Amino acid sequence: MRAQDLDLRELLSFAPGGGIIRFMGKRALLFDAVALGLLRKELIDTLGTTAARSILTRFGYAHGRRTAEALRQEFPSLLEDSQTGPRLHTLLGLVEVANSTRTEGVEGVPLVEGDWLNSYEVEQHLLHLGRSTEPVCWSLTGFASGYVSAWAGKEVYFIETRCCAKGDAICHMQGRFKEQWGPELDEHLQYYQMESADNMLAELTEKLRTVENRLRVKKRQLSCLDGEGGEEECACITARSPAMRKTIEMARRIAKVESTVVISGESGTGKERIAQLIHEGSARMGRPFVAVNCGAVTETLLESELFGHVRGSFTGAAKDAVGLFEAANGGTLFLDEIGEISPGMQVKLLRALQEREIRRVGDNKARPVDIRVVAATNRNLADEVAAGRFRQDLYYRLRVIELRVPPLRERREDILPLARLFLDESARRSNRTITGFDAKAADQLLRYDWPGNVRELQNAVDYGVALCTGDHVQADELPEELRAAVFKPTVNGGIRPLEEMEREYILAALDAMGDNRTRTASALNIGIATLYRKLNEYGKGLK
Repeated sequence: MRAQDLDLRELLSFAPGGGIIRFMGKRALLFDAVALGLLRKELIDTLGTTAARSILTRFGYAHGRRTAEALRQEFPSLLEDSQTGPRLHTLLGLVEVANSTRTEGVEGVPLVEGDWLNSYEVEQHLLHLGRSTEPVCWSLTGFASGYVSAWAGKEVYFIETRCCAKGDAICHMQGRFKEQWGPELDEHLQYYQMESADNMLAELTEKLRTVENRLRVKKRQLSCLDGEGGEEECACITARSPAMRKTIEMARRIAKVESTVVISGESGTGKERIAQLIHEGSARMGRPFVAVNCGAVTETLLESELFGHVRGSFTGAAKDAVGLFEAANGGTLFLDEIGEISPGMQVKLLRALQEREIRRVGDNKARPVDIRVVAATNRNLADEVAAGRFRQDLYYRLRVIELRVPPLRERREDILPLARLFLDESARRSNRTITGFDAKAADQLLRYDWPGNVRELQNAVDYGVALCTGDHVQADELPEELRAAVFKPTVNGGIRPLEEMEREYILAALDAMGDNRTRTASALNIGIATLYRKLNEYGKGLK
């Protein structure tokens, strides 16, 4: 896609009846230009022209920088197009950009130069404050400075050299690298920040990122059905079993440090969810979380996927591309199935982790990156090192901390809560009214060993929802392997008293039946009076 192909019909999404409006996937607001003009007047009347200009310039800078970051995440190729910034200025209704040119910005030539037509700031300044003696497109120059600084990777500042608000025929602007401006820039820097633009960016955007991320996490948590609620649900991870509770507690503690982490466990246990939990509990929570399955990509493509490439570096490389290391800059990069990468790729990954910089394929320029790496594997990496299939130095670089996610068969207390969560999600997707599992179906879910873990459980529930004819999934509506599952008692940690096991089984059956004592007694093939007597012995009788 090119800059001239950008269209509001694709970038802007909204519900016709009203509600949240999104521009390039980020929430946007509609404001009356006159209201913004009145705000400008209020700022000038209350704080003075210098303070008002400083606020609006810094606001524009943060807006521009944030727009560039959104492009880098969603449309990285567009960020490299010199006409994208001017096109976005126009699409946002701020100003029409004409005669925009971009150069290398050396030998006294401006990096960017162009004309602005129909500036909303000129319009509102003239409406509320009248003719000015100085240029007034403060937030527009701030936006351009922030956007191009993010694109260039170094400080760029724009100065409006002519402005219609002071009687000029057209608004004209120039942008140069900070070091290319002479003394002319000194009087303008005060409107960005006294110390540096980078500090200003951190101050204005970090809070926005943090708030956005908290809202996103809260929305996801609210979307989860927690059954009985409480601390058992965390980031949509069901943790009623002691094993999973311990894993989540460990993940919360790991999140507070910056160490590299290896999450081990069988396929389908939810390792990526744990990685997201670590990211969301860390200081990087407002930054990107980027995941890649290393085992699903060939070595050649994986290098380009991780590090990016430059145009012409290989057949099909028609343009520069940003890799996942750069896309995750400031945040967390999740490398799933790290044990699958080739020895050659292991060397390149080790260098990137040690030097904290990458080189795009076909490029000789090193680019610094600031990321936290969380890796995951279903292999025993220590065994892989011993067998010579995984580099020992990379193993120790990655495995500063190792966190094991237990398989589903080791946390059977989580099976039914997870199944109910998946049932509700699947029923809503299918527009079905299915409220649960019948007693035999719930029992079969508990009998099965789940070699495919949580992923297999979700697929089995989807299968049951698809075949369900009533409001409860029946045992004969589950996949064949579940219907054939038989109870296989195991002995872990020594022999336990039969009375204790009977107590646990009766209480588990009662929970599976939704606390319905009549159905529980029927399923256990005992009399209702016997069940009540035993529940009274357990302290679970009716009060």
